[in-house]
Amino acid sequence: DPRVKGWLLLENYTPTFVFSALYLLIVWLGPKYMRNKQPFSCRGILVVYNLGLTLLSLYMFYELVTGVWEGGYNFFCQDTHSGGEADMKIIRVLWWYYFSKLIEFMDTFFFILRKNNHQITVLHVYHHATMLNIWWFVMNWVPCGHSYFGATLNSFIHVLMYSYYGLSAVPAMRPYLWWKKYITQGQLIQFVLTIFQTSCGVVWPCAFPQGWLYFQIFYMISLIILFTNFYIQTYNKKASSRRKDYQNGSTATVNGYTNSFSSLENNVKQRKQRKD
Repeated sequence: DPRVKGWLLLENYTPTFVFSALYLLIVWLGPKYMRNKQPFSCRGILVVYNLGLTLLSLYMFYELVTGVWEGGYNFFCQDTHSGGEADMKIIRVLWWYYFSKLIEFMDTFFFILRKNNHQITVLHVYHHATMLNIWWFVMNWVPCGHSYFGATLNSFIHVLMYSYYGLSAVPAMRPYLWWKKYITQGQLIQFVLTIFQTSCGVVWPCAFPQGWLYFQIFYMISLIILFTNFYIQTYNKKASSRRKDYQNGSTATVNGYTNSFSSLENNVKQRKQRKD
C-alpha cells in the first residue's frame, strides 16, 4: 500500500524478521544463561512497563473506535480505500498496534529474568512471534478497512490484561484482583467474534482481499485451540492444585504470565537466612 511507503520498519521485511529471529534466540538461550543465576525481581520496571502498555492499548482502542465511526465503516465488509481521511487515522493507529507487538517481546524477557520458565509455553511464544510478522504484512497490504476489528478488540482486552499485570506487581493490590480468569475468557470471545466478523466479509464480499480474510479465520482458529487448551489445563484440571499452591505462597498464573512475586521473595529470604 503506497500510503505506508517509507514508514518506520515497514519499508522492508528484514528488520521485522531479524527482531523475530533475535526473540526466538533469546527464548532459547535466555533460560540457559539464567540457569545458575538468581532471579531478578523487576518489580518496579514491571509496574511502569505494564502501565505504559495499558495506556498505549487504551489510546489505540479509542482511536480505532473513533476512526471507524468517522469513516462510517461497514461491519460486514469494509475495503481499504473508501473511508477517506478516516482510513489514514486507522492506518496511523494500526502502525502503533504493529509496533506494540515488538514492545510485547519484553513479556517473555521478563519471564526469563525472573526465571519463570514454565510460563514460556508454546502458546506464549507462538502468539508473540507470529503477531509481529503477521502485522508487518497487514500494514503493507491491508492497513485499514476490515483489518480494524481484531485490533480493536485486542486493544480492549490488553487494557484489562496489562492493567491486571501492573497491579499484580504491587503486593498490596493482589487481594483485590479478581478478574484473572475472565481475561482468558475475554480473549476466547475476542477470537470467536473476530472469526464471525471476518466471515461476514467472505459471505458479503467487498473490495477487501479475500485471501486475508481466510488467513485471519485460520489464525483465529489456531489461537482458539491453544487458548482453550490453556484454559482447561489452568482453570479446570489444575483448579484444586492451584488453590493449594496459592495458599502456600507459590506463583499464580494468568494467560501464561506470572502474577505473584511470592516465590521470588521466598528465594530472597532463604538467601538472607544463609548469610546470617
